[in-house]
Amino acid sequence: MARYTPMIEQYLSIKKQAADALLFFRLGDFYELFFDDAIIASRELEITLTGRDGGQNERIPMCGVPHHSSDSYIQRLVEKGYKVAICEQVEDPAAAKGIVRREIIRVVTPGTIMEGKNLSEKTNLFLAAVVSSGDLWGSAFCDLSTGEFYVAETDEASFYDDMLRLSPSEVIVYKQDIQAEPFKRLAAMISCVFTEVSIDMLAGLRPLEKLHKHYGVITLESFGLKEYPLAAEAAGVLLAYLESTQKRELPHIKPPQYLVTAETMTIDSFSRRNLELVESLREKSKTGSLLWLLDETVTAMGGRLLKRWIERPLAVKQGIEERLDAVEEWVQELLVREDIRALLDQVYDLERLIGRVAYGSANARDLLAIRSSLAVLPDVKNCLERSRSTLLLRLSARIPDLSSLVELIERAIVEEPPVSIREGGLIKEGFDARLDEYKIASRDGKRWIAELEQREREKTGIKSLKVGYNKVFGYYLEVSKANLSLVPPYFERKQTLANGERYITPELKEKEALILEAEEKMVDLEYQIFLSLRERVEQSLQSIQEAAEAIAEIDVIQSLATVAVKRRYVRPVITEGDRLLIEEGRHPVVEAMQNDEPFVPNDTLLDCDENQIALITGPNMAGKSTYMRQVALLVIMAQIGSFVPARRAEVGIVDRVFTRIGASDNLAGGQSTFMVEMVELANILHHATRRSLIILDEIGRGTSTFDGMSIAQAVIEYLHHSPKVGAKTMFATHYHELTKLAETYRGVRNYSTHVQEKDDTIVFLRKILPEPADRSYGIQVAKLAGLPREVLDRAQEILQVLQEEGAQSARETAAAKAGEAVFEDASLPSGETLIKETQNDASLPISVKRTVSDGDAIREAGSADREQEAVQLSLFSDSGRASEIVDELKRLNLMQMTPLDAMNTLFRLQKMAFEE
Repeated sequence: MARYTPMIEQYLSIKKQAADALLFFRLGDFYELFFDDAIIASRELEITLTGRDGGQNERIPMCGVPHHSSDSYIQRLVEKGYKVAICEQVEDPAAAKGIVRREIIRVVTPGTIMEGKNLSEKTNLFLAAVVSSGDLWGSAFCDLSTGEFYVAETDEASFYDDMLRLSPSEVIVYKQDIQAEPFKRLAAMISCVFTEVSIDMLAGLRPLEKLHKHYGVITLESFGLKEYPLAAEAAGVLLAYLESTQKRELPHIKPPQYLVTAETMTIDSFSRRNLELVESLREKSKTGSLLWLLDETVTAMGGRLLKRWIERPLAVKQGIEERLDAVEEWVQELLVREDIRALLDQVYDLERLIGRVAYGSANARDLLAIRSSLAVLPDVKNCLERSRSTLLLRLSARIPDLSSLVELIERAIVEEPPVSIREGGLIKEGFDARLDEYKIASRDGKRWIAELEQREREKTGIKSLKVGYNKVFGYYLEVSKANLSLVPPYFERKQTLANGERYITPELKEKEALILEAEEKMVDLEYQIFLSLRERVEQSLQSIQEAAEAIAEIDVIQSLATVAVKRRYVRPVITEGDRLLIEEGRHPVVEAMQNDEPFVPNDTLLDCDENQIALITGPNMAGKSTYMRQVALLVIMAQIGSFVPARRAEVGIVDRVFTRIGASDNLAGGQSTFMVEMVELANILHHATRRSLIILDEIGRGTSTFDGMSIAQAVIEYLHHSPKVGAKTMFATHYHELTKLAETYRGVRNYSTHVQEKDDTIVFLRKILPEPADRSYGIQVAKLAGLPREVLDRAQEILQVLQEEGAQSARETAAAKAGEAVFEDASLPSGETLIKETQNDASLPISVKRTVSDGDAIREAGSADREQEAVQLSLFSDSGRASEIVDELKRLNLMQMTPLDAMNTLFRLQKMAFEE
């Protein structure tokens, strides 16, 4: 059997090292792909699939892309979820004996992108690693482009929350765990690539050994991970994976920070989604979210930090007050704030720039961006040094003096360097004496060649003679055919053209060698100087990262101050108590997007005593959900250190915010609307504490009326009575029956949305009143929604019938309680007349007609006593079931029942009667 060629054998050997990646195999000026990789790449990239002889009978599938434009092709493949292994020639082909040695220099995966459009400016791109043991989950998250590194060790629910919040592009999992049910659920939650690893794949090091080795430590105590072995293991797995795929040291990866602390508020994934903290519910975009409203940052670093602040507000009074002090100072100091904004506007993304420096991919333009950013630090520091705020003074102290590095880059790099660092033109004259000599030699040589052209024209009389250059022949003298007779003997023919001849002279060849040698040495020396300069910048890595972190925080503070002034926000009062008091509060996002009319403000009072549960009733579209979201958002804003939209606000620190607003079927998970609702509710009841804030909207509406109302009331009672919870709660409902709980329970208060009736329609006044609603106005809301007139008219008819039936049922029950015959009243028609009229009434439900027509014994009764007895016998028969139904009828409180409840009860009792 024929063997493959040596080059294909080399390819196959290297491909084994990256079996799960598409191998970009460098051949000259192209990256080539072979076999199945070529078929996949040609399809995904829409490039031509060709073939190549590989030593066997059939041609090998092949496609390729130019190496100088490969980045865009690699990005497209990674966007589609593929991994790309880049295999380079690692020795000079001219010096190679046999096949040029090649090695994989990097594997690009969805979680290890360093640049390109996949990196959103104000959003992190995380790679995650996960390990589990029993009910505990260890997770680690790293943004390779910025060096940020976070770890956590949590229960399963919190693990999913972290995953949804940080939304990694790639998740590393042990091979033995990948098929576990939790990872299948995770795959349904987030869009990412799952990568299987084993210890062998991680260079044989145990994860904790990798963590120790990377940071040069013998204990994890300094990172606070000694008590979190699963978090530490996940961090080690992640670092090992990074080093195995990136094939280089990664000094810019910061020490891991623990995500879950008692110093921050917890907001679960349901609440982040419901409150639209970082993206809108409908469009899934930043516009319309709290992040969109508060983002007046001018740096990419500030934008990313603001997002983290919103997702993890503080829960410690001192930290919140320090932020508020800083924001308040810049609210009052307009000129200082504007100066800061102008300075920050000159700062590039230092975190990602220094990341590229450490990674070894930064070019000369990146160094100029670093220089420009660092150059404004002294002015920023001067602005902060005059501050009254403790936080601003602390941030000023964190800004290092990097003026010597700025001066070094300024002296070294030309103002408009090329993108490539291997073609020269990077370094200024005067920076390196030896480089200047090469530049002079090259420049003088080229001047000598230009003078040679003029001398030879005069000497030979060939006016059209010219000097040219190409990479194949070097410098040459070109003479047209018409002047060939004038060519002197010392011209040596080099190439014949259709229109003339090319020549060289000994003198030209000698000078050419000097020029080319100078240029080659000049380019090589510039490259070495640049690498040395980049290494010098890397030596200041930690200082630059420290400066970047300080700049990000300064940017967020000025952003919050800018928004506060622009939107007329006020400073909240932060307390250690449990009271939440908001006077004339406004929904920040709705107000910002509502340009045609002013936002109607509302008050809020919640505590853990007499105002623990606010029970809110009123029609749909009247503003209940907006009001409740508003309260939650104001608490979150206050605890990130932001001013709030209100006349006055007092916020007792909240440890967790829970919301249960709206629902939809989870078809992928096989869960109905009601099941989704119950899962979210269970999460709230299991994790809420006395310091929590709970927002519940329409609990129980996904099931039958009685089940839903029973669950809703039980939840209210649990929140009110349970010593483990007792949390401040806002509870919106259409079950008007629940409003009676305010008469029973000390901590329940009734509120409603104010509605004004006008003719046959209603006007929503958006005001919250301290009283229960008396109606739901469902048909009026349906009219506002645009339902057809016929539907609305028919709904009104049915409603009237149901209300009349409810009233009739109430009268009959009252009569039964008094021991009177149903038809004792002389004003009622005879039994026979009643049956006929009832059966002919087309508006009544069939069940009602059947119930009445079954009373044939009425017609035979001769006295009031016998009439009552006949009705009872005909409806319920002579059995124990009859007394059971009568007893239940006696217990009913019809004056407290809605028409719908009355109909449901009537139907159930009738069914019991017919089952006899």
